[in-house]
Amino acid sequence: MMAEVEQAGDTNIPTLNITEDTTSPTESNTSNHTFKDKDHSEPEEGTPQITEETETSKELPVTPQKNGAGGTIVIQASNKNPASEKLERVRKWSITTYKCTRQALAEKMGRGSRTVDLELEPRLELLKDDRQRYDHMTKLTQTLANQIAQLSVTQKTLGDVFSELSVKSPALHVQFGLNAEAQRFLSRSGETLTEAVNSFTSDMNTLLNKTIEDTMINAKQYEAVRIEYDAYRVDLEELNLGPRDPMTVPKLEQAQKSFQLQREKYQKCREDLSVKIKLLEENKVKVLHNQLWLLHNAVASHCLNCHRFLQNNMMQAQNLSSPQDGAPSWLEDS
Repeated sequence: MMAEVEQAGDTNIPTLNITEDTTSPTESNTSNHTFKDKDHSEPEEGTPQITEETETSKELPVTPQKNGAGGTIVIQASNKNPASEKLERVRKWSITTYKCTRQALAEKMGRGSRTVDLELEPRLELLKDDRQRYDHMTKLTQTLANQIAQLSVTQKTLGDVFSELSVKSPALHVQFGLNAEAQRFLSRSGETLTEAVNSFTSDMNTLLNKTIEDTMINAKQYEAVRIEYDAYRVDLEELNLGPRDPMTVPKLEQAQKSFQLQREKYQKCREDLSVKIKLLEENKVKVLHNQLWLLHNAVASHCLNCHRFLQNNMMQAQNLSSPQDGAPSWLEDS
């Protein structure tokens, strides 16, 4: 066998010139793709064009956003469901309302515990008491202003009557004239006093119905937040007193988070109300200080002016002699 191989190797075998194909696979692939693209780009007549739908076309309607560079519109999908969000809000509201109602009823029946602020609540009680007293005072001053106004109208009418009688009664012309002048002066002075009292009541109504009322609205909001805070606090205390198992641990953690949120809300509301009450107390003192002095000065001025005028009027009346002085009476003549 080895001899035969050697002999075969010694024989002159013609060499074959094999030339490698210089065409690279990429070129052939390119030509094939080009041919396929050509086939796809030139469909036959009558054949419908098939368009591929992307997955984004099946999504919900979204809001387009413009790209500042080339004006391209970028679409962002929204996975929120409005119906589920509304149901979740209603569920949370229902739970909170139930807890707050239960806490309020327990407090009214004396079976529930409540948070008491020893610094803020006495100031609220004092503010409520002051509001009632100021409201009563304002109503009385308004009644006084109405009565003074009616008295001024009556005095003016009486002065007109005295003036007419002074003209029609020559024998009592001086006496009727003095009384007419006195009643008219008192009427004008009463009108001035009425304006001062009305100004006082107007400022008091502003203090009561705007400044103090605004603070009382915040106090009502604080009370609502306090009840909600106590409701979550009671729930947390009940869970802490219960057994610990894999079912209650998540509830306890959730109750702790809710309680912490309500506590922060309660503290913020308390601080806001405390600042508002302090500002109200300062503003109340300034307003009442000015208005009380103005009212007192108006009343004092009215009384002094009336007293001086009446004194002068009486002195003038005494200096005038009576028409009957020195004349015999009808009985004496008879």
